[in-house]
Amino acid sequence: MRRIGLLAAGLALVLIGAGLAHLVQTAGGVSVRDIRWTSPDGQEMSGLLYVPRSATVTQPAPAVLASHGYINSREMQSPFAIELARRGFVVLAMDMSGHGYSGGAVGDHDGGGPGALAYLRAQPFVDRRNIGLEGHSMGGVPIIGAALAQPDGYRSMVLEGSTVPEAGQVGAGTSVFPRNLEVVFGQYDEFAPLMWHEARGADVGQSPKMAALFGTTAPAIPGRLAGSIADGTARLLITPPVTHPMEHFSTAGVGAAVDWFQRTLTGEATPLPASDQIWFWKEVGTLMGLVGFVVVVLGAFDLALTARPFASLRRRASTGAPPPASPLQGWFAIAAAAILPAATFYALMGLGYAFTPSRLFPQYVTNQLVVWALVNAGVSAALLAASRRRGAPAGPWLPACLLALTAAAAGYAALFAVDRLFGVDFRFWVVGLKLLDARHAIDVVAYAPAFTLAYLVTMRSFNTSLPREGQGAIAAGLTSAAAMSLGFVVLLAVQYGALLTTGRLFSPKEALNTIIAIQFVPVLATVGVIGAFAYRRTGGYVAGGVLCGLLVSWYIVAGTATHWRPGWSPPHAAGLFPDRPATMRPPALRRLEAR
Repeated sequence: MRRIGLLAAGLALVLIGAGLAHLVQTAGGVSVRDIRWTSPDGQEMSGLLYVPRSATVTQPAPAVLASHGYINSREMQSPFAIELARRGFVVLAMDMSGHGYSGGAVGDHDGGGPGALAYLRAQPFVDRRNIGLEGHSMGGVPIIGAALAQPDGYRSMVLEGSTVPEAGQVGAGTSVFPRNLEVVFGQYDEFAPLMWHEARGADVGQSPKMAALFGTTAPAIPGRLAGSIADGTARLLITPPVTHPMEHFSTAGVGAAVDWFQRTLTGEATPLPASDQIWFWKEVGTLMGLVGFVVVVLGAFDLALTARPFASLRRRASTGAPPPASPLQGWFAIAAAAILPAATFYALMGLGYAFTPSRLFPQYVTNQLVVWALVNAGVSAALLAASRRRGAPAGPWLPACLLALTAAAAGYAALFAVDRLFGVDFRFWVVGLKLLDARHAIDVVAYAPAFTLAYLVTMRSFNTSLPREGQGAIAAGLTSAAAMSLGFVVLLAVQYGALLTTGRLFSPKEALNTIIAIQFVPVLATVGVIGAFAYRRTGGYVAGGVLCGLLVSWYIVAGTATHWRPGWSPPHAAGLFPDRPATMRPPALRRLEAR
């Protein structure tokens, strides 16, 4: 009964959370449609189309095209989409090219923006005279591209934590382009030096690029409207007290965009104050689903162990584990597990730039993470050898691998069910778990061996020293979660402590990698829990290592960006990192570009 109870609890969390998320995103009769269209080169593009009940062919509604940022996907725009749709706006939350379920590679066809705007304008229930554009971070690329492709196809724009091209480049900002522009840029935005050439987000109003937008030599005053909405020259700068990844996950960032579109577009069916927001409850629901997913995986693992094919693992659990580590060994293991991954993160992510995308390994960030994971696994193996302590036992390999596949499949089935029943996935803020399309499924097969090897080696070392005498299951899981994630907690505390006190990160050149690091607190904590759970249940490290390798491969590959495509070559890499100018890209990448 206990084994069934764990799985049942996970399924309950998944269903209740997904049901709540569905109710929030469809509040007021909004329908959310998973749609596709074709890019100019024949690539299939993806988006979520939010259509309020009030939008009809006889009464077309104003509309907004919304784009996420780098290594994100269309669901990241759901706070904007939910709030705008419940007010009567049609919203197309697009997947940029090379992201999510959109084909192609990063940067193709201005990120897919022109084609997305054309698709939105073609809908018979859309008022083509009242269309807005919104993009967060790198999402400004498709938004600016759409505005350039159809200068009369939109009426206003919001750039959230984003910027315009540099002076002299196509699309550079002027006092008349883009039309009716609001810039929302957090006072603690990590990318202020890169996007606006100011050390702090609070100072972007003084940027020469901002002055060009406002058509003045004086600093732009946050909150003060300049220009005219009627003639399309309106300008407004908003600087909420948030960081870059909070601009699309805060009432301030979402409210600023909602307010601007209600001021610059007309015809919404249900105007509401910008402060009236419900989107966070959708995040609560999908967070419940994310937690439920982990419980489902553990519950399925536990329940499957009762089956005859896994009898050898059950016997191994009671006889095969080595004696618990001494207190000194345990604390050393915790310190090593916590410190090493975080201490090496920036250096190995930089080194990983040399692992350039290819047909087999097409994702730049995933390539970097492969390098980071494998090197750290090698270091942990070397530390174990130096300690002269016997590694954790493997146990029977075949049943352990089959058990890991069974547990992962149960988690995937849970996600597939809520996608079909409720149209949501599992996520919270920067952490999101998505279903795999055919392209990403192939990529997971390519990347999974490397990540699985890394976690097999890590779990062999980790589970040798971490078990403590008399520890219960919950205490063991919490200890393992802390050991895996504590280093990133400290790293982020240092970086964001400096940012919140000085306005700058402790390491300003590592803005992108610092934001990437945020997700590794919950991800590595989950790895620690799964590893400890599987080891206690099977007496070996193999099942936990394989399961963690599969889940991490799935999570990373589905959630990041594809860079390689036929014809791609490393010299083009400069265009793939618009948030990182040439002077701030690692030397390894600059050398490749110089060839």
